Parts: sequence; structure tokens; C-alpha cells
Amino acid sequence: MTFLGVDIGTSSSKGVLAGADGTVVARAEVEHVTSTPRPGRVEHDAEDVWWTDFTTLCRELLDGREPPDAVGVSGIGPVLLPADADGRPLRPAILYGVDTRATAEIAALTDELGAAEILRRGGTPLSSQAVGPKWRWLRDHEPHVYDATRLFLMASSFLVHRLTGEYVLDHHSASQCDPMYDLEAADWAHDWAELVAPGLVLPRLAWPTEVAGTVTAEAAATTGLRAGTPVTAGTVDAWAESVSAGVRDPGDTMVMYGTTMFLVQVTPAPARHENLWATRGVAPGSFTTAAGMATSGAITAWLRDLTGRGYDELVAAAAEVPAGSRGLLLLPYFAGERTPVFDPDARGVVVGLTTAHGRAELYRAALEGIAHGVRHNLEAFADAGGPASPRLVAVGGGTRGGLWTRIVSDVAGLAQDVPADTTGAALGDAFLAAAAVGAADDVRAWNPIAETVEPDPAHRELHDAFHRHYRALYGATADTAHFLAEQQRRADR
Repeated sequence: MTFLGVDIGTSSSKGVLAGADGTVVARAEVEHVTSTPRPGRVEHDAEDVWWTDFTTLCRELLDGREPPDAVGVSGIGPVLLPADADGRPLRPAILYGVDTRATAEIAALTDELGAAEILRRGGTPLSSQAVGPKWRWLRDHEPHVYDATRLFLMASSFLVHRLTGEYVLDHHSASQCDPMYDLEAADWAHDWAELVAPGLVLPRLAWPTEVAGTVTAEAAATTGLRAGTPVTAGTVDAWAESVSAGVRDPGDTMVMYGTTMFLVQVTPAPARHENLWATRGVAPGSFTTAAGMATSGAITAWLRDLTGRGYDELVAAAAEVPAGSRGLLLLPYFAGERTPVFDPDARGVVVGLTTAHGRAELYRAALEGIAHGVRHNLEAFADAGGPASPRLVAVGGGTRGGLWTRIVSDVAGLAQDVPADTTGAALGDAFLAAAAVGAADDVRAWNPIAETVEPDPAHRELHDAFHRHYRALYGATADTAHFLAEQQRRADR
């Protein structure tokens, strides 16, 4: 038996074909373009990115191999893709918290419904991550699209619909559609959903561990899958990635190193906090608390392009720079920030620059600044009732090479387990597919821990001092950042 897992990411999509014991038979990746038509607007073309990537990955992974026995999918989220009754996209998908177009709608809905009641019912304050304000933005700014909308899809549910014809969304993804989902009831908040998106027929809800439907003959002809193959309900990529890492017990915390940094902590009950996201988890009845930085790997990519040097050279040079980056401190809010500041107009800051600093110091300062952002979010987890010393599991492309994970452990003062396979969400999708048909029950047998990164106590005092200044830097520069963000919008107009 084999199981296919496909994940649609921000800048690339990945797929794996895994055996019943978790052995990866084949893996593939395709890069794609993320559109930024205006500052604060981040989009994907669902046909050219999501479906094209899926079919491309299927062709590569199934070349000369038997089709899989079940399929699992995940993707970036929460996103908003309006589609017609046949599932054809009516506009590019509006992406998750990196898309900040709905700031006015966030404020208006918060005033209408009340911040405290939103937090109580949905578990999460409204921010650029929430889908509800983006629905209102669409209704107000593109009424012709809104009026034609018959289906509400995300990356994973778009693939599920295209493969099976089923109109379904998993509970976790729905719980990020604030204020349209009731966290305690595990159901749509129908009254608020009607207020936000009147007339919208919402998808039925399922858990990511469930089979949503089976591959149609039409989808089979396009993808090379067998008609009748079970397909799971899918979920958001970070939660599929947490599955791949064995993050399932209360206190387990995934740290995902990618284009953005994302953290997911399993909780025994909803952990409501004004600066975090309380959501439903992957397993039926489960809960998680999540945090997400707007930029992380995106900053390292920016520095790579800016300097014209490859990652290997930059990492090697940064590894020779001592802790503290020779007196540089970076605030990594290059695209605003999600948790725990929820400020789309925050901006990146580098403090301490002199002519003696070069690309090596800047690159290390970026890694350390992102690490301070991780620590800031872990502190918010603790404020929400999480453990002071959670078990951290590191996944994602940024774990390769080891420097970034060592810096995060040093700055946070916490060890990180690194699984044998850090492919991430695609492997989690394959496991969920196997679990949904009763062929697997413990991902830790699929993907055991390969190493543990321990913090260096020699750097703790220095990083503690830097962290105090990191926490103060946002407040000291926020007014200037907001002024500059407005200048950037005016320049664009």
C-alpha cells in the first residue's frame, strides 16, 4: 500500500508517496509565483498554482508507480477563494495573514460584535489572519465577484472539491474563519456568518482524519489517480506539518521554519489569548493554540537576493559571527506582523549598523531577530496557560544546516527535537490518508526524532539582554513605522 500527500505552500508545493510503514518512496517539489499586486495584497491563482502544482506532482510521483491507496492534501491557510457552483475560481485567492487589505473591515466587525465576545465565541481576536473581514472586503469592494460566488474554498478544500466534487471544509480551517465559527460548539456560527457573508452557503464540516470523498473519473483522467481512491478532508499546511512531527500531546509545540515562521501548540482545552489564535486541532475534539510571524524565511531570501550570495555561503559566513551579531538587532516585521503584535503596519528595523558590518552580520542578525520573535510568541503561549518549558519540535526547510535551529534554541533557552524527515506537511498528509483508511495510527513510528538541539548556556545572558531590547524596540519605533507604511501606500497609489 502507498499513500499520497500533497501540500500547497506559499512559494512552492511538495508531494510525497509513502509506504504503509512511513517509508518515503518518492518526493517532489515545484516552485510557483505568489502575486503581490499591491502592498498588503498577497494572492494565488488557484488554477495556475494549486491545481497545476497538484497535477504536476502527481505525474512526477506516480511515474512508473502504482497509484496510491488514499490521498491527503493540505495548503496555506486560512485563505479565501470565491468560486462558482462548479468550483471555478472567480478571482485569485486572498491569502492568509500576510494579506492585510481588510484592516478597515477588521475594525468595523470588532466594533459591531465586540472584541470580548469575538474572543469568547471564536477563540481569536480579528486580525489579518481572519477570513471573515476578507469576506466583507470582497462584498464591499468587488460586489460583482461576491454576487457570483457559490462556493467558499481554501487551498486544501479546492483540491478536495476538484478531486471528489465534495464541498467540505475541515474543522481546523473553519476555526480560522473568525468570526464565522463557534469554537466550543465545533460548528459554524451561523448568525455571525450570515452577518459577515450574507447568502453564502457554507461547506459541510469534517475532521482532517476523515475521508471526504473519492476521486472522480474526470479527476482520475487528469491526475493519474485511480477513480474511487479515498481523499481526506484536508487541512491547513501548518497543522498537517504538526502531524508529521508527532505533535499531538498537550504542551507539544511545533516550530515550523519556512517562508513564514509558524508555531502550533496542543492544548487540553481552548486557550483564549488576545495575541494568539485558539483553534480546533486535527484530531476530533482536539484544540491548539497557534502563532505566526509574517516573515522569516522571506527575509533570508531577501538578503540572498540583495547580496547576490547563495544560502550556503551566507549561512557559513553567519556561523563565524559571534552571538549578538557584533551589536546588531533586527526587528523582523518586513511585512507587518501577525502574532503577538497584530500590526499590519509594523515594519522591519535594523539597529546598530556601522560601516564595519557586512552581509555576514546582517544575515546572522536576521536569524537572531526571527529567533527573538519565536521567543516572544512562546512567552505569549505561556501567558495563555501553556507550559513554561514546552516540548519543541522543529520542522521545515529552515532546519537544514542546523545554524538557524541552534540560534532559536539559544535565544529561547529551550531544546528542540528534530524529526528524521522534515519534509513536513506533505508527509503529514500521507499519514492522515493512511490513518483515514485504517492503515496507520502513530506517526511517530513513521517519523522518529533524529536529533535534539540543546541551547548553549554560555549565550543565555547575552540573549536575555538582547531580548529585553527586542521587546522594547517595537514600541519605540511603532509610530515611525506606521508613518512610513502610510508613505509606502501613497507612493503605490
